[in-house]
Amino acid sequence: MLTAASRLGILKDHIASRSYSLGIAASSMANSYSLDSKHRMLSGYDIPVLGYGVDSARVYRNEGPCAEAIKNSGLPRSEIFFTTKIPPRSMGYEQAKASIESSFKQTGLDYIDLYLIHAPYGGKEGRTGAWRALVEAQQAGKIRSLGVSNYGVHHLNELEAFIKELEDQNGEGKGGEISIGQWELHPWLTRPEIVKWCTERGVICEAYCPIVRGQRFDESNVQQLVKKFGKTPAQILLRWSLQQGFVPLPKSVTPSRIEENANIYDFELGAEDMKALSTDEYSPCAWDPTTSND
Repeated sequence: MLTAASRLGILKDHIASRSYSLGIAASSMANSYSLDSKHRMLSGYDIPVLGYGVDSARVYRNEGPCAEAIKNSGLPRSEIFFTTKIPPRSMGYEQAKASIESSFKQTGLDYIDLYLIHAPYGGKEGRTGAWRALVEAQQAGKIRSLGVSNYGVHHLNELEAFIKELEDQNGEGKGGEISIGQWELHPWLTRPEIVKWCTERGVICEAYCPIVRGQRFDESNVQQLVKKFGKTPAQILLRWSLQQGFVPLPKSVTPSRIEENANIYDFELGAEDMKALSTDEYSPCAWDPTTSND
């Protein structure tokens, strides 16, 4: 199995050896992407669209190895975007505060780029307490950007109201901001209500399981585009995610597939292609805490 250091090395070599440009006139394309493309978050910081990003979590128990990979990569720390998450069992103010402190002990990093709440469990008190701990860490300069993962619209509304409460108590801008939301997103799980909520507020959506764990590669709508563009099913699905404005989070331990996943900048899906690929299905391939009413 490849280490995090190996994955970063493959991407580093890939970027160094290839210069990606779509070469399409601006009039025919709303956005021109490359492996260096970034989105500006509400926090004021940038997040790579599909570049040097490390998505870890305390529940994965991989914070330490990922941080070690960053240190050994030969890349400046500023070029690597490190994410981790408060686990479901550490919800609540004190538990989340301890989780954040443990992340820094495990990683030895001076700062964390993005810290998410992994899932909306723990009840309202647990969710709001965890957010308060994150806001305090951000204000202390330990965390640059905040966000949530697997939140339903009702959870998002609850958090938005709590942020306003914190601002009423402590002053404007003192409640934190939801810079990123992370969900399972792909053509068979488009989550239009959640995406609309985020779009209206400038929240960037990260898409995990963007290639559906390979389970839909043989679908006719995918195969038609594979033949049309001469690309793999994974590349078609990642390009769909990219053009939706998402930050796709593909996972692979195979060097050739890591390179393949990065090679999606020399073609563009047209409007009809995007429409043909999208479905009205609600078919998660992973867990789905968005429906929780805890």
